[in-house]
This record gives sequence, structure tokens and C-alpha cells, in this order.
Amino acid sequence: MDPVAAPQRVVVLNTKGGSGKTTIATNLAAYYASAGRRVALLDLDPQGSSLRWLKQRPAEAPGIHGIAGYEKRMNVTRSFALRCPPGTEHVIVDTPAALPATQMPETVRDASAIVVPVLPSDIDIHAASRCIADLLLVAKVHRSERRIVIVANRSRRYTKAFQSLMLFLQSLRIPVAAVLRDSQAYIRSAETGLGLHEMKGALLQEDLDSWKPLVEWLERRSGPMLPEVADITPAAPAAADAATEPAAAPAVSRLY
Repeated sequence: MDPVAAPQRVVVLNTKGGSGKTTIATNLAAYYASAGRRVALLDLDPQGSSLRWLKQRPAEAPGIHGIAGYEKRMNVTRSFALRCPPGTEHVIVDTPAALPATQMPETVRDASAIVVPVLPSDIDIHAASRCIADLLLVAKVHRSERRIVIVANRSRRYTKAFQSLMLFLQSLRIPVAAVLRDSQAYIRSAETGLGLHEMKGALLQEDLDSWKPLVEWLERRSGPMLPEVADITPAAPAAADAATEPAAAPAVSRLY
């Protein structure tokens, strides 16, 4: 009998609140469900935002298995409480804000990919720098593993804040897989329990196009890695690199 393949585990993580973790987690889960994949949405945030979104999901929409990872159930082991249905192909993990650095190693240990959303503001840039430093130094996620990817979230191109964010992200030598714009479509998504890929409307195309680099990167992470298209040229070293490993692996292509 052939061994059962482990599901791809995608952890959406940023210790700064309001960075868009739930938006990205729910839309990734909906994307895989709409593509006919078996997907589970694991909500580790006590606020339960991902599972509230799931409760809004129409009955006729493709199924997503929700797991309340923040609940502590009596007489049940942690591993049993977090189990996924047999045949699950993707597990999307929505993590809480202010996740202690000491909990990062356990949170990302089995992650196939770690998606870090970052907003274009000085406060968010500083917080992202600290978060990525903890992933590299405390969680011991080496760049050569190519598991970390950044998503520039709620971005407005051609603004000074956006340009500052792009310069910062280039300095990290971590791939930027997508730039998601500040769009009303995400509000509709949160209210309806649907992902952008399941919603209808001609005005959605620009938002859907912005997701393509991220889902393509994740597809490469779920199987044999494909040749890289282009590299990120590092800028000046960032604060997060102060005591990290010196050699960076080639980065995946970034499209913006």
C-alpha cells in the first residue's frame, strides 16, 4: 500500500495585529476548495475570525473543514483535536497576533510554507522586521529552505508608503510573492464567506491577477520545486538580518 502523502501546511503568520492574516488564510482556503481540493482551515486565533467567516459560507459552496485550534477540550489530546479528515490535501493555518517567539518553532515546524503579510506603514514594517527575525533566529527557519514568503497587503501603488515597503522587503532577501491592493472585494469576501476566486464580477480581475504569483509559488512548494524565474536583488542589509545566516538561497520571482 502506498504511503498517504501529508497535506501541504500553509501557515499565515505575522505577530502584528491587523496585517490581514485572516483575509489571506480564508481566501487561500476558498481558492483550494474551489479548485476541487480537500482543504482544512485551522484557526489558532482565540478571536475565531476564520471560523466566523466559515459560518457565513453558503451551503452550496465547496466544503472547507474548519478546526477551532484555540479551543481546549477536556479529555482530548491536542493532536486529536487538531486532526484533519482523511484525504486532506491542504491545511491553511490562521495564527493569532502577538504570538510569542517561543511558540514559533512549534507553530511552523511542519509548515510547507510560511506566508507573512505586511502592510505599508512604518509601524507594520518595524513589526514585520521583528517577526521575520524571530522566524530566522528563534524558529530556525533557514532561508535555504525557501519556506518563507511575503505578501504586501492592502497596497496602493505609486504612494510613498508603498515604495518604502518595497524597499524594506527587498532588503530582507525573502521572496515577495504577491502585492494585494486595498480593495472592497475583500470586505465582500468577509461578509459572504466566499473567496475572491468564487465571487462574480468583472471588476474582480485585477484582484484575481494579484493572487496568481502567490498560488503559483505555493503550488511549487507542494511538489518538486521548479526552476526559479528571477532573483530578488538584495538591497542594504535589514535589521532583521543582523545575526542571521550569511548565505541566501535564490528567491522566487516577484511580480509587481
